[in-house]
Amino acid sequence: MMACGMTTASAQSATENGNEAKEVFNPHWFIQAQGGVGATRGEADFSDLLSPAAALSAGYRFTPVVGVRVGASGWQGKGGWVTPAQTYKYNYLQGNVDVLFDLSALFCKFNPNRVFNLYAFVGGGVNYAFDNDEAQSLNTQGYELEYLWDGHKVSPVGRAGLGANFRVSKRVAINLEGNANLLSDHFNSKKAGNPDWQFNVLAGLTFNLGKTTKTVAPAVVPPVVVPEEEPVVVEEPVQVVPETPAPKVEVVKPLRENIFFTINSAVVRQGEMSKVENLIAYLNKYGDAKVAITGYADAATGNAKINQSLSVKRAKAVADELVKRGIDASRIVINAKGDTVQPFDKVEENRVSICIAEK
Repeated sequence: MMACGMTTASAQSATENGNEAKEVFNPHWFIQAQGGVGATRGEADFSDLLSPAAALSAGYRFTPVVGVRVGASGWQGKGGWVTPAQTYKYNYLQGNVDVLFDLSALFCKFNPNRVFNLYAFVGGGVNYAFDNDEAQSLNTQGYELEYLWDGHKVSPVGRAGLGANFRVSKRVAINLEGNANLLSDHFNSKKAGNPDWQFNVLAGLTFNLGKTTKTVAPAVVPPVVVPEEEPVVVEEPVQVVPETPAPKVEVVKPLRENIFFTINSAVVRQGEMSKVENLIAYLNKYGDAKVAITGYADAATGNAKINQSLSVKRAKAVADELVKRGIDASRIVINAKGDTVQPFDKVEENRVSICIAEK
């Protein structure tokens, strides 16, 4: 409810030649700088195990929902002994690779002006722990740290968490994040019979690099022009002769078919073949008719170069089906708009070839 509720009224729009242009997601890089507190689960009181933590990451958002980041985190960890009570600290540095999921965009659609954006992530990495002198010193005073390590300790890490970005501008957001890291039981030098957990609560800033959105104009469908009948002027005859009725002029309306494709595909599906058959029937009935085929791609996936190529293939796929069924290629005009024009409001409907046949 928070992720959906803390939004502005709508995405930005602009008017171009009387048509409303829309802001859509643009893939981009980002960096994050965070600092806060961490704690390794142990036998001592939770407050006694708090220690400083920090993280620096760089990432890339591929779609409004999915992104990836690579970063380094760490600083200080603490362990605790109950009887007699004693805590000891050590340092660590951790390399992470995370896959991020924007929950606000997933459940509430993409909105470039949303103030609160909630995300989740899962990932893994490698933890390098070092400077364990305090634990080494304890072990000489009667404490029995069964997993005591010296020098350094390298452990694989599994991790997950939740975070939120509070939008300040297109480039900057205030970031809050909580994460849990699953490590080897040797991490804090104590034998517990189960993996060690390192928890972090961090705050910082997210900086977006490059353009985060791009403006696209809706498709402009040319108006259908129906020719007007010429007025018939009849001179008054000297002798009344029965008039022969003028032949009826058939007004042939253009035929429009929208042939939809699946994501990243330029193959005409069997379920769309009935639309191809409608075009063939029209062109066979009117021998002087031609068909204009314009291919499109949705702006929410891929990039401009890939989408331009995909829209060309979608238009050509329909043209090939017409030629295979006997329509002369000279009667077919092919065009492609890539993702620069989005004819429909729904993302999946912009994976389309719009075909207009007319005399």
